[in-house]
Amino acid sequence: MAQAKAAAGAEVPLVNLSEIAEIELFILKRMKEFTLGDHASVFKGSGFNFVGIRDWQPGDRVSSIDWAQSSLTNFSPLITREFEQDSNATIVAVADASMSTRCGVNGVPIAAAIARSVAAVGLSAVFFQDQFGLITFDDQFRQMAAARPRIGKPHVIYCLDLYQQFKTTDAGAPGTRAQDVTTAIEGHLRKTSMVPVISDFLLPDVERVIKELSLINGLHDVFLMMADVRFAYQLPSASAGWIETFDVETGGTRVVSRREFARMAERIGEWQEHVAGLARDNDLDLVRVGLDRWEMETTLVEFARERRLRKFQ
Repeated sequence: MAQAKAAAGAEVPLVNLSEIAEIELFILKRMKEFTLGDHASVFKGSGFNFVGIRDWQPGDRVSSIDWAQSSLTNFSPLITREFEQDSNATIVAVADASMSTRCGVNGVPIAAAIARSVAAVGLSAVFFQDQFGLITFDDQFRQMAAARPRIGKPHVIYCLDLYQQFKTTDAGAPGTRAQDVTTAIEGHLRKTSMVPVISDFLLPDVERVIKELSLINGLHDVFLMMADVRFAYQLPSASAGWIETFDVETGGTRVVSRREFARMAERIGEWQEHVAGLARDNDLDLVRVGLDRWEMETTLVEFARERRLRKFQ
């Protein structure tokens, strides 16, 4: 999809710490009925099971460092003891980090809605003591970066930082073949998990992507969170009869008429309605999210709560 606006500056955070704190407080308020009243607790005990050692990664607790093992490697790298905590579920957010999501209008990129959705889902997982992980993908639905599921707010913040910094794995290096996201999901999930796929779904091969996600839904609870991005295509009127547009994904240019240029937002809306229809046809639930923070967070929290109630019934 062609974009008419430049990408927002990478130095401006999509979600800052104060917004994360506000989202967390909002979730605590909306979810308080799970911790009040006479009913069975949805939480399990706090037991930790040692599963092995690995190289230290950003976001790891200092207390988990195995100093004895690290001394054998001269502390380069540090060695971390890895534990698994009993939890109710595993949630892996699959988030769109393609170049087009860095575009927008008035300094607000499409990625802001996606990042806030990741934050709301991640902090909901913290509330329920669930493990939370992240996989980001490009416009070809190939993995860009990934963080394995773990418990705790620090890990959610690390995942947000991973998304906001637009990091890529070695799979995206020249001469290597990027891993398809469906393969990455299967590699990250050891048991039945919730998999929210967060994107604007302006993908060139969206039919294939929806069908592959439908197959994964046979094993996991896959649902779509579609960012309403019509705001990014509500472009100012142009006096010229023909306008040259630039596609940030492919680097190509295209000349469109003034009438077609003015209908850009309308066409995006029609495309997203088409995606919603594909989701229904493939038995995938879909929830729309926008830039209005309170409306978006209310929608996401209510949706997450409904899915959890469905799970425990």
